[in-house]
Amino acid sequence: MKKMIGFAIVLATIIPFAGTLRAQAKDGKQPSFTSLFNARNLNGWYSFLPTKGRNNDPENVFTVHDGMLHISGKEFGYIATNKTYGNFHLAVEFKWGVKKYPPRDADTIKRDNGILFFVSPAAKDTVWPRSIECQVQEGDVGDIWLIGGATVIKEGKRSEPKDYNRIQKTADGEQPTGEWNRVEVIVKDRHIKYLVNSILVNEAEDANLGAGRIMIQSEGAEIYYRKIEIQTF
Repeated sequence: MKKMIGFAIVLATIIPFAGTLRAQAKDGKQPSFTSLFNARNLNGWYSFLPTKGRNNDPENVFTVHDGMLHISGKEFGYIATNKTYGNFHLAVEFKWGVKKYPPRDADTIKRDNGILFFVSPAAKDTVWPRSIECQVQEGDVGDIWLIGGATVIKEGKRSEPKDYNRIQKTADGEQPTGEWNRVEVIVKDRHIKYLVNSILVNEAEDANLGAGRIMIQSEGAEIYYRKIEIQTF
């Protein structure tokens, strides 16, 4: 009986404490996602096309309709956030369209897009600026591309600084072309993780870049994004 009474006292102490922890988690101490895309326009972003410059898109490579960002892929370029980000959790949802353009118009060439991050606000607009990329390409979603001398440590070894350096994903989480996919880029203290449909597909650490703009490419293939959101920490 004494053991039962003692156990009841312990429960009476623990349960309110657990409730307090749950309440604290709901208080806002856990970071929440903020939308980077309002589903109406490209407020908060600027566009860049090498032949036109910033915010000059007469052929509507980047448009918003039906609550989605539509990237035609007709010309290489990107949209970029006006703000810069360091430690963050970015989540996007995309699906491929049908149209393809040179040099990706052949049936045998994969549809291609990508998410660049850690782009210095001082960097010149170009295709492509120094950055780290989460590859969005048919069959290769989650590859790490290191651009313009960016480096990371993968499996204990520092990558070589090159114009373009690829670190292939170690798992596959993609849905078939035409279906929606969720891609997450999580960066904390220069440690990088890529998730595709909740599957960890790539990871690296100690990136030599640490903060900058986020960019979404146009790269010869039609693509739709219906969600672009971020947590910062």
